[in-house]
Amino acid sequence: MTSENSTHDDQLIRELREGREDAFRQVVAQHQQRVINICYRFVLDRAEAEDLAQETFIEIHRSIESFRGQSSLTTWIYRIAVTKSLDFIRKQGRAKRGGGLSAILRLDHMKVDLPAPASVGPDRMLAEQERKGVLGQALNTLPEKQRIAFVLSKYDGISYQEIAEVLKTSLSSVESLIHRARNNLQKQLRSYYEKTMGAERPQESDQNDVK
Repeated sequence: MTSENSTHDDQLIRELREGREDAFRQVVAQHQQRVINICYRFVLDRAEAEDLAQETFIEIHRSIESFRGQSSLTTWIYRIAVTKSLDFIRKQGRAKRGGGLSAILRLDHMKVDLPAPASVGPDRMLAEQERKGVLGQALNTLPEKQRIAFVLSKYDGISYQEIAEVLKTSLSSVESLIHRARNNLQKQLRSYYEKTMGAERPQESDQNDVK
């Protein structure tokens, strides 16, 4: 965080603690769309994502006095959004019902390129929805922290440092989580092609999906 941004955050936090509604409206205006996007990435439902975003901002308003500035205001907001989303998923029992495919990525609205190996003919190419499903299922096999770190980095463009603060872990741990997630996904995709498509090994382009 730059000194200018830090100063702006400090002032905004003071105004929030003073109960100034214009400061709260500013926070909502600045972060609302990103918070909705993060929540939607996990719950895959626009209405639920908007509700969770509203809960996130209510929590910000209610908990601003307990914010100690150990992370940036933005990162704190992201952390609340992720926590609200994961709590919602757990309460709905989606993970137990195999809901990770739909609960982790908005695959139906995302460009997910999973080309088949060159040795596979056009008549054996996977359908688009199946290609999405393969990647989604591979993501669903990852441990929770690997999934969160990978999704926030690749699909939400959040920096490693911010992810470290969201997960309350070190930068090196985030780097390790994402590295292991990539390796695990590559193994899953390679295994799928070898077992299902009968291909000896996927092309390099297959692995680019998880880079």
